[in-house]
Amino acid sequence: MFPPIQHIHPMLVHFPIVLVYLLAAFELVATLMGRTVTGRTAPGNVATGLAILAGISAVAAFYFGGVALDYAEAGGFSSDIAEIHEGLGEKVAIVLGIWAVIRAALWWFKVEIKAPLAFVFPLVAIATALLVTFTAYYGGQLVFDLGVNVTKAAVTG
Repeated sequence: MFPPIQHIHPMLVHFPIVLVYLLAAFELVATLMGRTVTGRTAPGNVATGLAILAGISAVAAFYFGGVALDYAEAGGFSSDIAEIHEGLGEKVAIVLGIWAVIRAALWWFKVEIKAPLAFVFPLVAIATALLVTFTAYYGGQLVFDLGVNVTKAAVTG
């Protein structure tokens, strides 16, 4: 019925990846068009929603990533790549979690930040997207190069 607990992380992890890329692209385009991506403007509502969803999904992915790593280590797995991926995943969860709270507060208090300071928002999203990209790279190495939590299923399946 339910997937094994160690498989929840790979199911969830794609949400913060897509959401942060979408947030970065949306905020960059909207800001370049002179639109405000904060407050209760239409772009502000979209950007805030994306930031909050990215933050929640990043925290959930990090939590279940820890569960998946514990499961793998209980089966004898050990790797420096896993430690790098876990450390980067923690940073992503913290950054996106804090960014979600900041964005929610700006929305709640109807704060509209205009140019030139408005360019901070897409820059933060782009920097976070880069951090997510590096994190995903190491996650891909874990799965595709080392077969963590999938090799046994592939061999017996």
